[in-house]
Amino acid sequence: MMTEEQALERILTHADRGSVALLPLAQALDHFSAQEILASVPNPPFDNSAMDGYALHVGDSEGAQPLRVKGEQPAGLDRRLTVERGCAIRIFTGAPLPQGTDAVIMQEDVDVERRDATTWIRCREPVTEGENIRRAGADLCRGQRILCVGERLTPARIGLLASQGIDTVEAVLPPRVAVLTTGDELARPGAALRSGQIHDSNGPMLHALLSAHGISDVTVEHCGDEPADTERMLARLVAAHDFIIIAGGVSVGDRDQVKPALRSLGIDPELWRVRIKPGKPFLYCRGDTARSHGEANAAFKAPPRQVHIFGLPGNPVSAFVTFHVFVRPALLHRRGASADEIRPRTALAEMSASLTNRGDRPHYMRGRMADGKFITVGTQQSHALFALSQADALLRLDADESAAAGEVRRVILL
Repeated sequence: MMTEEQALERILTHADRGSVALLPLAQALDHFSAQEILASVPNPPFDNSAMDGYALHVGDSEGAQPLRVKGEQPAGLDRRLTVERGCAIRIFTGAPLPQGTDAVIMQEDVDVERRDATTWIRCREPVTEGENIRRAGADLCRGQRILCVGERLTPARIGLLASQGIDTVEAVLPPRVAVLTTGDELARPGAALRSGQIHDSNGPMLHALLSAHGISDVTVEHCGDEPADTERMLARLVAAHDFIIIAGGVSVGDRDQVKPALRSLGIDPELWRVRIKPGKPFLYCRGDTARSHGEANAAFKAPPRQVHIFGLPGNPVSAFVTFHVFVRPALLHRRGASADEIRPRTALAEMSASLTNRGDRPHYMRGRMADGKFITVGTQQSHALFALSQADALLRLDADESAAAGEVRRVILL
């Protein structure tokens, strides 16, 4: 069996980046940037007030003499006001700083007097030079890198781009993904169960995982255990999708039809059986649409391309874990994500109890985080969906490895 590292390295080697499109900012959320962008506008673009108050000379705030308010500068167009000694300008948050001033005193710190249509202020306490002023370029200077290739376009980054007057960005388009569940024993949620059947949980779960990772173009299908049906379904999905995620049917049983069906389409597994628990019967291969489907369907006119096919175990916890370990990185790589974005989010956690992996494969144990501690939940068997539903973290224990209670380990956050 391959190690996880070997399997993932082989998968990522083939998961080429998707096509690039120029997207409006309103459509760019959670895509990954395909371009580097430098700032052309400093932030702030000019010295401005951080408070509602009065712009003045620092020296004029130190005495008790009244200062004449000779004008007003609201946020908006610069009125290009100038302030002489002994005077002040009424100013508002975000407004350009008048020439000749070097501080803004908050309106709460002055006493206001009105004499014959003239406003005067007295400072209750002195201010320091630069107080309540936002200096031009203090946050961002012209030429500074504001977006790197492979960075996720988050709401904050979209806001930053908009502040530069940018309304479009080059981003990598997400792939078209199909989820295929297999097995005569599965009934769709909402359908009545017949004797010996269970409801299909993998289809909805994998669809939700894809949606949570920014993949919206998802097709969910199901087929039984008949070889011809499996082959026809796979041929149709290969023709129309970039990624295919198959749940079940990838082991070596007489009713496991996925590998024979793929071979009938000219697609041979590149890896199968990985040293991981849960999830040993894991399959990855690449299909060439020109070879695997072009001859079978004369109406298929699209140019040849590679389709990435993942065969996950049928047990739902195994499918969940192998999705996170193998499929998620491949999808992010395809979407143009940087290495930092592909790495899973982790945190240090104290073990609430002693844990031991007595098997010969690395074991991803499911648990939840509470006050900085990792607590396993429910049974750790691969069918245990309720326990998985309570988990928000994974702890990886190597073969024959133990973690003592109170020990601090790094866990993967879900």
